[in-house]
Amino acid sequence: PDLRITNALLYQLSYAGKSQWTSGTNQTGCCAACESRVLPHCSVRPLFNNRVNRVNSPQADSRTSLRNAGQSRRARAKRPQPWHNRALTNKPGGPQQIVNERHPVTHSMTAPAQRAEHTHRFCIAPMLELSDHHCRFFWRLLTRRALLYTEMVTTGALIHGDRERFLHYDACEHPVALQLGGSDPAELARCARWARDWGYDEVNLNCGCPSDRVRSGRFGACLMAQPQRVVDCVSAMRDAVELPVTVKHRIGIDAMESYQELVDFVAPVAQAGCEVFIVHARKAWLQGLSPRQNREIPPLNYPWVYRLKRDLPRLTIVINGGIRTLDDCRAHLEQVDGVMLGREAYQNPWLLANVDGELFGMDKPAQSRDDVMARLLPYVERQVARGVHLNHITRHILGLYQGVPGARKFRRHLSENAYGRAAGPEVLAQAHNLLREAAGCSPSSTAL
Repeated sequence: PDLRITNALLYQLSYAGKSQWTSGTNQTGCCAACESRVLPHCSVRPLFNNRVNRVNSPQADSRTSLRNAGQSRRARAKRPQPWHNRALTNKPGGPQQIVNERHPVTHSMTAPAQRAEHTHRFCIAPMLELSDHHCRFFWRLLTRRALLYTEMVTTGALIHGDRERFLHYDACEHPVALQLGGSDPAELARCARWARDWGYDEVNLNCGCPSDRVRSGRFGACLMAQPQRVVDCVSAMRDAVELPVTVKHRIGIDAMESYQELVDFVAPVAQAGCEVFIVHARKAWLQGLSPRQNREIPPLNYPWVYRLKRDLPRLTIVINGGIRTLDDCRAHLEQVDGVMLGREAYQNPWLLANVDGELFGMDKPAQSRDDVMARLLPYVERQVARGVHLNHITRHILGLYQGVPGARKFRRHLSENAYGRAAGPEVLAQAHNLLREAAGCSPSSTAL
């Protein structure tokens, strides 16, 4: 029989404590994706993707509700039911789980009380077309404590596009924050609710992206010229959800030349309830510079960010821009609350392997690069079996062996052979064998 259980009902049941829902974990409490211990907040996920379920959250679209209410019972009975391939099961000795054969459970949906307690001491930046869920899974093999951010997702993409594609993540990515791009308070509030329902730990508003497309949509860095609009957006999201709402921005745009103009942007937004500001310590020139040039040409101005922390000590200030080493991180942490790395973390990911030990005083989750590859391979096998192209994963790991003999051959082999539709995990093993040969070891089909 069809189980007409909506996301809303399951969300209410999880709040009431009537059932314990888990996602992406096995009965030993280990992450089913990477076989490593996961944080205790990984629990439930939204059940139905956008293509088969028009009611994606407890706050259903009012137009859909009205349309359904106007239909007769007979008309609704004739409509094909989208839940035919799902079943609710009780596993012996384990909690109840939703079984979805088409889209296996991998990400969580948690009540606010169960969310991770996260710190902004070390963050990895949202990077468009780079920090997708495959990349974040890879990063999590290197560091357990870093706060991960999704690439920016626009409110229009979530409202009108494939929500499953944009919100999907793996349970062991926690703590993970969703970065939103938009300037309409109502739309941002709606998307913040989806972030809450999908189990994200934080919602971040992008006020720093200088690209032409973002500027034409009247959001991103151009919002720094409209602090009241940002106040309205933050207030709407704060009213809609209990999640932390944070803002990422520049020290200024275009003709904003003074430190006081930076304070005039931050202070009212803080009064609206935002307590965490991630400050890229460069101006953004909205005319004349490309996004890449805006990451490199405007000079860094760290003293303004330090001063912002001194003048507004109750706020959490995270510094971003031009940070390349953990020594840089420690120096900045003497002045501010947190650091955020972007391109350096992506291009030289092995740097992340020392974050937990040097910045948090914890054991390293990965003792060697080969250890990371060995733990990544089962994930690759599962994803390829589900139809994911191999290069969608391997493009994120090209810098793992940077500086190691054979690294160039490793990158070349993956770049040339991972793009075919038939490419599988064996391509990864072959690339790893090239590293073994460069190190003077004999090739092995079981090297990983």
